[in-house]
Amino acid sequence: MNEPDQIGGLEAALTERANKLAAEYLEYARQTREQILADAKMRLHLEEEREVLAAKAHAERIYQQQVQAAELQLHAELDRLRIQLVQSVLDGIPGRLAQLAADEQRYLPLLLEWLREGAQAIERDDLVVQVNRRDWQRLQAGWGDFARQAAPAKMLRLSAETIECSGGVLLVSADNDIRFDNTFEGRLERMSETMQTTINERLSPVAQEAHGR
Repeated sequence: MNEPDQIGGLEAALTERANKLAAEYLEYARQTREQILADAKMRLHLEEEREVLAAKAHAERIYQQQVQAAELQLHAELDRLRIQLVQSVLDGIPGRLAQLAADEQRYLPLLLEWLREGAQAIERDDLVVQVNRRDWQRLQAGWGDFARQAAPAKMLRLSAETIECSGGVLLVSADNDIRFDNTFEGRLERMSETMQTTINERLSPVAQEAHGR
């Protein structure tokens, strides 16, 4: 092979090699570009997922805060309702008790029953009974029979010292160690506690249902 042919062959080989290298570089560049785009897409996807998770967590926190606020509001409303229910009942009682105390035919049998109840509650045989001035005037003349009807096995002495109350009886043991307040006011106080318990029991299922429990 003469020199010109050798030179031509070398140039052709160099050109082929250059083209091959160029193609390899272009392919590498294409693959690199695709990898960069894929990585960028993945990072974007992960970032979107993080944002979605963060948004969900934020929404859950807001929801829980709203639930807690609603529960607090419900508790406050139930407390207010309890107070109103008890007070509405108690407010109407004094007037009805005053009417009852003024009607001897209805009141005296009730007074006898309350006296019997108080006498049975105190484990003493000698008891002092106190009433208000109006009832003392009603009872003092026939006290012996009245007391025997209430507690025939006990000594019930009607005290001349009257007490301030709307009605009912206050029983005290002779040694002054035990007292049983069966006056209107004493019974109202006990009734108030009972009503509180009853109303709480009635409203508890309402609160539990509202809480979804």
